[in-house]
Amino acid sequence: MPRPATKADPQKQLMIKVKACQRLIKEAAYYEIETKENEAQLQKMKDEQKDPYDIKKFEEVLGESQMMIPESISRRDKALDELREFVIVLEKDEADNNELMTCEWMVEAKKLAPSGKETADEGEDVAITAVDELADGEAF
Repeated sequence: MPRPATKADPQKQLMIKVKACQRLIKEAAYYEIETKENEAQLQKMKDEQKDPYDIKKFEEVLGESQMMIPESISRRDKALDELREFVIVLEKDEADNNELMTCEWMVEAKKLAPSGKETADEGEDVAITAVDELADGEAF
């Protein structure tokens, strides 16, 4: 027998979305770190003139890590957009629910995916740095 349809708890939905975003942010960062570590390991293998077969296989591993970066960033950005939209809907529909508006998940959601209102004033003093012209390994 199917369960009767009930409205899902908005705080629980918010918690799930926030945790998903946190996981995807960590995942995207992990792939970037893994790629850098693998590039260093590959260079070390080449410098030490390891077996060409091992080098080729490790290049494949590196390639797989590099392919995962855009995919994980895309998933992260999609989840953050969904969270941002969900927060906007909650602010409209549940504005009178003080418990929800001040819960830890709402605070975390606004940190992870601020809406345009929170970022409008903050970004005015930010300078844009051109990083395209930096050499590999050069810091800005």
